[in-house]
Amino acid sequence: MSNSSSIRHFLLLALADTWQLQLLHFCLLLGISLAALLGNGLIISAIACGHHLHTPMFFLLLNLALSDLGSICTTVPKAMHNSLWSTRNISYAGCAAQVFFFLFFISAEYFLLTVMSYDRYVSICKPLHYGTLLGSRACAHMAAAAWASAFLSALMHTANTFSLSLCHSNALGQLFCEIPQILKLSCSKSYLMEQGLLAVSACLGLGCFVFIVFSYMQILRTVLRIPSEQGWHKAFSTCLPHLAVLSLFLSTVVFVHLKPPSISSPSLDPALSVLYSVVPPAVNPLIYSLRNQELKAAVWRLMTGWFHKY
Repeated sequence: MSNSSSIRHFLLLALADTWQLQLLHFCLLLGISLAALLGNGLIISAIACGHHLHTPMFFLLLNLALSDLGSICTTVPKAMHNSLWSTRNISYAGCAAQVFFFLFFISAEYFLLTVMSYDRYVSICKPLHYGTLLGSRACAHMAAAAWASAFLSALMHTANTFSLSLCHSNALGQLFCEIPQILKLSCSKSYLMEQGLLAVSACLGLGCFVFIVFSYMQILRTVLRIPSEQGWHKAFSTCLPHLAVLSLFLSTVVFVHLKPPSISSPSLDPALSVLYSVVPPAVNPLIYSLRNQELKAAVWRLMTGWFHKY
């Protein structure tokens, strides 16, 4: 296998060795993905149909739900197919598409979480200027910038990764295609360019993280000055869901990609990949709907309206 042109397909990591375990994993993935689709779909529908929810905060939450739907639909269907049919194959083009779309949706989610932290900062620290600093047009522009930045980042990484010469093997040690696993197959020195792109992306991600931390430091300072307990409750009720989603996203991604090599194993790595690619999109709608009374009421009205209609 001299270069990438001779590769027609990749071999993904098998979920299990026996048919019974494969069927069990298929059912687990099916249940989690259906929960993610239902939860995010309800949030999108409730926000789109509820005119009183047409605010910057809920507009950004709608975009976050879209990114969650996209990320889980990129990786899970192929893993479920391979598990059900006892195969490991994914085509070269399918692998490239999976890398691009997963990077696109994951990057968009992180950028959107950064914009959402700014929304919380303006809402709590500068409430009198909220309409001017974060109006509907400014919010739409920031969301568009988040999606455009994610698209550009995913495009550059995918194009550079799949321009490498691959000669070691075509077996990937992961349930889905991702850049670190493909770089392990490279026999070309040009992978240094991809490492440079990864370094730039890491700096950008660190910059977003610093911005988020600074925003919440300012929020905490402002909240501590609020004299009433009701004001504290209102501030925390809007910030805690965002912090919980952000913590879940960052902790799973950082742990999977920065864990020590000593704790890697063929049985642990698939579980960790599910942890950061499948669990957050399924849990995020639950976090937001439990803590936000307006959203919970809108989802309930939507569901009861459907039941009465049918």
